[in-house]
Amino acid sequence: MGILDNLERSLERVVNGAFAKTFRSGLQPVEITAALRRELDTKAAVVSRDRVLVPNKFTVRLSPDDYERMVGMGATLTDELTRLVTKHAASQHYQFAGGIKISLRSDPTLAMGVVQVDSENVSGAVTWVAVLEIAGKRYPISKSRTVIGRGTEADITVDDSGISRKHVEVLWDGTRAQANDLGSTNGSTLNGQRLVSAALEADSVITIGQTSIVLRLLPQASSSEPVSAETVQAPRVAEPGGFWGPRE
Repeated sequence: MGILDNLERSLERVVNGAFAKTFRSGLQPVEITAALRRELDTKAAVVSRDRVLVPNKFTVRLSPDDYERMVGMGATLTDELTRLVTKHAASQHYQFAGGIKISLRSDPTLAMGVVQVDSENVSGAVTWVAVLEIAGKRYPISKSRTVIGRGTEADITVDDSGISRKHVEVLWDGTRAQANDLGSTNGSTLNGQRLVSAALEADSVITIGQTSIVLRLLPQASSSEPVSAETVQAPRVAEPGGFWGPRE
């Protein structure tokens, strides 16, 4: 478990470093991550030999000052928090009953720098939404075939002289993704290996020319609860054979 713990600590340092300039005093994002991890470990319930259930709905209570700073980061912060929570759950073989939801709440009874987490299990169907991250922008995949290239005829146009007009395509059926090189001049790689045609896992990195394309999987959890300004529906990184489920 040492290697996994080191991975988690490394990821936490990345989050902490990314926001250090913004949060010069008071609570740091890494402290929220640690609190969420503790909540998972504390509330983990062994349902069966192969199933350990953990909460998937979290209410993070912060002092008013800390709350204002954290909310100011919007989805950027919650994306990273959820990524770390999901990585920790995967390393411990935890499972969620539904999509992850993280809510930030202001609590005037808390002092600056103090974080409290409340959690519960909320069951519900999860619909996965695939998103491609390219050069800091997110492109939701709205159809079964998405072509990426330099030409205007591509679904996603990338300004990179090292890629072909139609360089690579990403196929998505709602639960699984696949990438195919479209006979490009300079070729493509998937996680550092030459790509011709291959299934994509969450967080897979396709490289074409000087451009990196990252697949993210975001859960849309069915819920009758209204979404307020304080509630951020954050993405969850799915793991094949785990959160995403085995390929058929």
